[in-house]
Amino acid sequence: MPRHTEIKKLLQSPPVGEQVTVQGWVRAFRARRFIALNDGSTIKNLQIVTDFEQMDEEVLKKISFHACIRVTGQLIESQGAGQSVEVIAEKVEILGEANPEEYALQPKKQTMEFLREKAHLRMRTNTFSAVFRIRHAIAFAIHEYFNKEGYYYLHSPIITGSDAEGAGEMFQVTTLDLDNVPKDEDGAVDYKEDFFGKQTNLTVSGQLQGEIAALALGKVYTFGPTFRAENSNTSRHLAEFWMIEPEVAFYDIIDNMDLAEDFLKYLINYVLDNYMDDLEVLDKRIAELEKNMKAELRRPMGLIDTLRFVVDNDFERITYSEAINILRSSKPFKKGRFEFEPEWGKDLQAEHERFLVEKKFKKPVIVRDYPKGFKAFYMRMNDDNETVAAMDILFPGIGEVVGGSQREERLDVLKQRMHEMDVHEDELWWYLELRKFGGCPHAGFGLGFERMVLFITGMENIRDVIPFPRTPGRAEF
Repeated sequence: MPRHTEIKKLLQSPPVGEQVTVQGWVRAFRARRFIALNDGSTIKNLQIVTDFEQMDEEVLKKISFHACIRVTGQLIESQGAGQSVEVIAEKVEILGEANPEEYALQPKKQTMEFLREKAHLRMRTNTFSAVFRIRHAIAFAIHEYFNKEGYYYLHSPIITGSDAEGAGEMFQVTTLDLDNVPKDEDGAVDYKEDFFGKQTNLTVSGQLQGEIAALALGKVYTFGPTFRAENSNTSRHLAEFWMIEPEVAFYDIIDNMDLAEDFLKYLINYVLDNYMDDLEVLDKRIAELEKNMKAELRRPMGLIDTLRFVVDNDFERITYSEAINILRSSKPFKKGRFEFEPEWGKDLQAEHERFLVEKKFKKPVIVRDYPKGFKAFYMRMNDDNETVAAMDILFPGIGEVVGGSQREERLDVLKQRMHEMDVHEDELWWYLELRKFGGCPHAGFGLGFERMVLFITGMENIRDVIPFPRTPGRAEF
């Protein structure tokens, strides 16, 4: 097999005048002469110029939309508009045919829902190839950022015997025969017969294990799959998703907010600096979608301008109590436009978060010091004994992308919180021992990876930024 050159490398440093071999999929074949070839390495196509009179008729018939071909020829400066170089084909080989009458993705606009049903093919479109290249870029930037900052990457377990969030919406892991489940004397499931000898689930978070490592290594982060058995079909929820969770010894809530803001800006800047071609395609897509919308329904800025605005401005920082006061003093509240009343002691709803970010401050907002009643047991109690040192970062169009807190390091206070929230000490005995033997102030947060990809790509549905979405009733591919 002859060596070939990726199209991205060819366009970055074109060896004009030399013979090259390229491979890829046919994006277009115009006038039986011009082939637009793409190999996935870049959003850009390479133009192949063929002399169909010299080509084998059988080969010519097989050059259809998304057929896979190998081309050998001379790279020259292009004489036409739209590209700087092109290949004058000397040899064209068919690597894989694509019957145009049977191929599902015809060269026309397709709905997002249709493309989700064809997830094995949708990465071949410009939109999704751009999305998944950017998804890779963000993942790479995450590791690069933490490595530069001296953090250690921790692989936290996927199978766990504890519920970090206390929410209970977890997928159970078992090897028991479901047609003949063993029972104990009380008629309950006898988990001693199960593989691990106890009830286990797929994890919702690597945070608690991250705390173990942070109290030994100082600065760590996890980046792995997490699972939530929540029967939700919204555009913001998945049953399987990825989380980034740094944990840092000796950090308080202010340090935590500083880290999160710097981290998010780093990720956005990395994509802006390295994947502008893909961003431009996605920016153009949004403009096309919104061109016939009413002005009030359009995004205030284009995708690229929004990303630059976020990295160029400090995030607004307010307390939960300040947020409630702002919401209750707002015109939408006074005119009865909120579906849910903003009330102290209740969690902020999506409409409240969007008002704060998109109307009031017009930039990302960090809300801190939430009431203890709806926050997790491990969040540090503030001196008022009513709020905890928690923080959420809210982004335009997305809502919460980051949730974090200073962790409760005081053993007696932690035990009291666990008792109040019905979290059993015997299940988390090791977590309590972290406070008993050399505990220290520490903090961390979780970034929903798909939500960050959603924001940076400007896509509307979280199912469109993960290769194979898992949602209620769907586990295809």
